[in-house]
Amino acid sequence: MADISTSASSRAWPPVGGSSDSSLSDASKSPSDAAIDISSSPRPVSECLDEDADGNQTYFYFMLFERLGHMRYALFSLGFVLYCVILFLNTLIILAVCLERTMHQPMYILILCLSINSVYGTAAFFPRVLTDLLSNTNIISYEACFLQSFVIFSYTANEFAILMLMAFDRFVAISKPLQYHNIITSKSLIVLIVINWMYPFICLGIGSLLTARLQMCDNKLWKVYCHNYEIVKLSCVNSVLLNLWGFFVLFINAVIPFIFIFYSYVKILFVCHRSSSKFKSKAYQTCLYVTIIKSIDNINKSLPFILYC
Repeated sequence: MADISTSASSRAWPPVGGSSDSSLSDASKSPSDAAIDISSSPRPVSECLDEDADGNQTYFYFMLFERLGHMRYALFSLGFVLYCVILFLNTLIILAVCLERTMHQPMYILILCLSINSVYGTAAFFPRVLTDLLSNTNIISYEACFLQSFVIFSYTANEFAILMLMAFDRFVAISKPLQYHNIITSKSLIVLIVINWMYPFICLGIGSLLTARLQMCDNKLWKVYCHNYEIVKLSCVNSVLLNLWGFFVLFINAVIPFIFIFYSYVKILFVCHRSSSKFKSKAYQTCLYVTIIKSIDNINKSLPFILYC
């Protein structure tokens, strides 16, 4: 009877669907070996693309392109034509000012700076957006996103700085016409242009470096281009210090130039009001010309953001 039970138990020992050798090898594994097997399971491809070895985000996704559908082709055509027009007009202005010696004057040089800045800013916006409109994978690398954000914001800051210099030039020309050539010299103009282009780069460069050090918790941007504030909102840490720096940069690069521009043209109006009709007509003609140039320039630069944002 004992022999029968022993043989039965020996036949029942191997588990169903497996051999005794495999069962023994599985049983002999330590808990640490089992943990290694679990952790070594393959990760999804999207996670491997989105994070580096330290777990930091390496890509951002532009989510708005997914909702465009077939409308993206119409937007691409419109954007391509607009970009070509902006390049053509600004190239004409650059060539005219550079080749025509009679236009080597402060006001025309500042208009030349506006055109160069326009080419600089739109080069960071249009090629990327037009490419994304025709692409099915609307992703941008971490480094390229920060570069695009820096170029677009520095372009905007440079715009305010140039407009402020143009307002100062017209203010001196109308309020102090006899001293104009002593105040606005070629050397002083170059120094002012360099200073007004350098401090936005420094301020925005510091902000970009602070943003680049943040740990990101998400990588979905609800814009069609990289926006520094939108990137900060994706971070995992408290960004109060960075927000304060952003308000400081905004005040320095936008609010102060706007106040100076407004003050300059108000003073010009008072000077014209107290002057003779002949002087008044010349002053208004000069200011009207500058206003038209600024309006065309601002329309060309605001249309892309109105269309795509």
